[in-house]
Amino acid sequence: MSEHSLHSSLVELLGPAHVLTGTDAAGYLADQHGRLVGQARCVVRPASTEQVAGVVRLARRYGFPIVPQGGNTGLVGGATPDATGAAVVLSTRRLDRIRQVDAQDNTVIAEAGCTLAEVQAAAEQADRLFPLSLGSEGSCTIGGNLSTNAGGTQVLHYGNTRALALGLEVVTADGEVWNGLAGLRKDNTGYALKDLFIGAEGTLGIVTAATLKLFPRPSSQTTAFLSFGSIAAVVDFFERSRARLGPALTAFELISGPIYALVARHVPEIALPLPAAEDQWYALLEVSGFDDEEQDQVRLAALIEPAIESREVRDAVIADSPSKTRSLWRLRHEGLGLAQRRDGANIKHDIGLPVSRIAEFLASNARRLQAHTPGLRPMIFGHLGDGNLHYNLSHAPGQSLAELFAQEDALHGITYDSVHRHGGTISAEHGIGQIKRAILPDYKDAVAIKLMQKVKSALDPQGIFNPGKVL
Repeated sequence: MSEHSLHSSLVELLGPAHVLTGTDAAGYLADQHGRLVGQARCVVRPASTEQVAGVVRLARRYGFPIVPQGGNTGLVGGATPDATGAAVVLSTRRLDRIRQVDAQDNTVIAEAGCTLAEVQAAAEQADRLFPLSLGSEGSCTIGGNLSTNAGGTQVLHYGNTRALALGLEVVTADGEVWNGLAGLRKDNTGYALKDLFIGAEGTLGIVTAATLKLFPRPSSQTTAFLSFGSIAAVVDFFERSRARLGPALTAFELISGPIYALVARHVPEIALPLPAAEDQWYALLEVSGFDDEEQDQVRLAALIEPAIESREVRDAVIADSPSKTRSLWRLRHEGLGLAQRRDGANIKHDIGLPVSRIAEFLASNARRLQAHTPGLRPMIFGHLGDGNLHYNLSHAPGQSLAELFAQEDALHGITYDSVHRHGGTISAEHGIGQIKRAILPDYKDAVAIKLMQKVKSALDPQGIFNPGKVL
């Protein structure tokens, strides 16, 4: 293959401003933390589904692989090319149109390069809600959310991205376009093709647009922040909250004492709702509905006050204004990440467990980690309602970051083995990418791996899409 011929063909298709090489391409070649840096023949930026299909047809002709990339906010290297330089990175950022908002059907059709915040805003303009909510919503894209089946803070009520997607438009490995955007709630005419592409991390096709579910906007929203003496108390209170509040309970977020104390130490610009104590646990919960906020506050108070009297809940704050609600969510979405970055890099785990096994997992894994590295600091937060924990490991006092990361494989092994023993998963919402690809067979059913390989071979027999990821 002539590099000149390839470059000329791409320029003819997309225009010279949208075929990037050299320093212009550098920002697309590393993951957001700079730990993974790859190489590529070039970076292409198509502006339409037809142009994406054209790039795929050129990939078939010239024999190069494609690495799709959205907002590049992923945490497992799924959108980063490898070091061979054989691939072309395809950025979806110019696929950024909201094609349609239908308030009657409660749907929005958004192109893959739209940021999550743009989709949320389009829904709001139609007096509707798109409930997916992530800390990176200002920069992550809908295509990326679909490719990893993103979860976020409101999975408890609305489900993850797969549950929010009604249809897709996808460019296949043949360079054809599957238009599955109808957005029907019921369509029992064969295989659920869209579900193959959601969560596939760009390894089966390139999603260019999606029809997404919208919901009526809640007329009331009440948020509370609570402290507990133990993780068991948090889990018990969550179960009682779910039973008492039902679908009105739209979020229940867990924050451990050490990471909350880290916010107090490193992020003074964020006011803490309760005093920080490393031996406590904290929960941020949200009730949404169609009653007035005073009634929601009364319902929450009726749930919380007896728990305070029994000392199950140590302390609580119920937000009594929109600004206080925003402050609580700012703590969750911004404060925890800022505190960890300012404290130094850490080893990250995105794990999922049955809620009933979380307390046991946390206790047993802490013992194993301390036996291996005394003083290691687990920094734990996540979406308790669906069992998804972000289980990050920070360096022990006096330990350098280099010493911490020299033990990364061993610490991953301890944690993932424990997750597996407790019936959990090594990836709840971030995906597999390239970081977890080698260990996936250790924790995934062997028959499931074979079936995934067959799907990959059937839909992408030439291995065009995102090689070296997932499988």
